[in-house]
Amino acid sequence: MSDRLNDDMLPDLPADVRRPAYDRRAIGTGIVHLGVGAFHRAHQAVYTDDVLAQDPRWGIVAASLRSPDTYDALQPQDGLYTLSVRSQEGEALRVIGSIRRVIVAPREIESLLEVMTDPQTRIVTLTVTEKGYCHDPATGALNEAHPDIVHDLAYLRTPKSAPGFIVEALRRRRMNGVPPFTVLTCDNLPANGRTVKRVLTRFAELVDPELGRFVAEEVSCPSTMVDRIVPATSDQDRERIAQSLGVADAWPVVTEPFTQWVIEDRFPQGRPGWEKAGVEFVSDVEPYEHMKLRLLNGSHSTLAYLGYLSGYETVADAMADEAFVRLIRGLMDEEVTPTLHMPPGADLEAYRSALVTRFRNPALKHRTWQIAMDGSQKLPQRLLGTVRDRLQADAPIRRLALGVAAWMRYVTGIDEKGAAIDVRDPMAARLRALADRAAGSAESLAGELFAVREVFGDDLPRDPRFTGTVTEALARLFAQGARRTVSDWIEPGR
Repeated sequence: MSDRLNDDMLPDLPADVRRPAYDRRAIGTGIVHLGVGAFHRAHQAVYTDDVLAQDPRWGIVAASLRSPDTYDALQPQDGLYTLSVRSQEGEALRVIGSIRRVIVAPREIESLLEVMTDPQTRIVTLTVTEKGYCHDPATGALNEAHPDIVHDLAYLRTPKSAPGFIVEALRRRRMNGVPPFTVLTCDNLPANGRTVKRVLTRFAELVDPELGRFVAEEVSCPSTMVDRIVPATSDQDRERIAQSLGVADAWPVVTEPFTQWVIEDRFPQGRPGWEKAGVEFVSDVEPYEHMKLRLLNGSHSTLAYLGYLSGYETVADAMADEAFVRLIRGLMDEEVTPTLHMPPGADLEAYRSALVTRFRNPALKHRTWQIAMDGSQKLPQRLLGTVRDRLQADAPIRRLALGVAAWMRYVTGIDEKGAAIDVRDPMAARLRALADRAAGSAESLAGELFAVREVFGDDLPRDPRFTGTVTEALARLFAQGARRTVSDWIEPGR
């Protein structure tokens, strides 16, 4: 199919394909987004698309901090792409038009800084994943030895990192008398607004103490909770969607019907009317953040490592195994939920039940391997925070410990059949070296990995309730494999 999706093609799309309900030529740039991946395009860009007809000031300029792939796909399409919402009932297609322009940061550094400095830009949003903040996941502090941070402090005007771009743009705005933009992180970090504020303030302090005070006192960083499952787009997805559209789309995104966005309402320079699109504005996001990080993301990571080791390609495949359903329901009901403190009216039972349904959605081909990426950055938020709360309450952690042990087994880089695992993690080489040093001993491997302070901190490796249970689970995974361990782990006598 030679024709590509673009503005000129919109009128000719099939009648059942929803398209922008506004004149794209009339929208301005109110938002700069860093990290233009599939999640942003299935979540924040969709909410923004919903409100542009009422307020056209909030178009998005989206920047990739690394790869040109998204630019190469979307620029010939005038920034347009297709959102495919898939469920057991079928597929609904919608063309999203809120992204006005895509920038590849490494080759357009000054262009990105110029648009971030423009007074019309009042919000900078981020989906750069946990590792993109160049921080220590165990403490939430800026990792001042991170290579990108070292570079950015030495070469302020040509940054590489998200903190570097944001602080340099804020420095320029301050110098020009332009009020600071709001920084809105949409990544899975604990207290994500406060965490990004801590990272940015420290970076700015290292540039100039006065700039550090300015960031600390003047820059708003609301906390958020985002929730939508977005698998990687496959070639089969592209082919199917092209057939439905009648034109090619180089990079559609596929997602589920469920979507949620909860935000602290702190936007000194204004914001879109996202509440009209279903965003919940609250005074305190933390309860919702814990709910999502611990119930959805913690379960997802547990499913990813154990499912991959069991030979299940997708989450839905794993959840077709009733032993996995029992494990995940028990994890959510008995170990995670007692650590949550939700506001009145929140229905945790409905949320947990919905998660099981979402995980079982066979129309979403969400690969366990994809979810397993960057585990060293994810474990502290997804599982270890819950572990700490359970230990403080002197409560059991067997299911949580099994998820941690499965991560340890996974990062050895060798699966249960002796085949290589393509471990994608910023610490992959270090973790593999530790695994090789353990020489196949579960006890030695656990000891080596517990010493990775960036993941486990200083407290957990000293608590035998944690180390003992994880080591026991890891030994079981080596001895009898993941599928059998999932079946009988909660019944230690079997």
